[in-house]
Amino acid sequence: MKKQVNKHHISLFQGKKVRKIIYKKEWWFSVVDVCEVLSESPSPRQYWEKVKTREFPDFQSSPNWGQLKLASIDGKKYATDCANTEGILRIIQSISSPKAEPFKKSPIFNLIVCVLGSY
Repeated sequence: MKKQVNKHHISLFQGKKVRKIIYKKEWWFSVVDVCEVLSESPSPRQYWEKVKTREFPDFQSSPNWGQLKLASIDGKKYATDCANTEGILRIIQSISSPKAEPFKKSPIFNLIVCVLGSY
């Protein structure tokens, strides 16, 4: 059995870090990091938990998101809610914040949503 290699990366978006990892040959992103950037919530983890409970009650049963181990500030790796590109697009749609609106109105975003199907 061939072992799958996970590569960890950090991207900067508007000066904030967004952790990402290559998993199953595609990019997966830390949902809490994306929520922090787009919502500007002082507690992005709690913000995500509320969104997840309200919008995604079956979060763990989707192939577009799940928990992956990502490095934390202390250098240790913890299970972190992550989503692939399709999952992140669905999550961005559920974030009500002025920073998320440009993504929702972008022609590229709309094209991707059309290709992936409506949510």
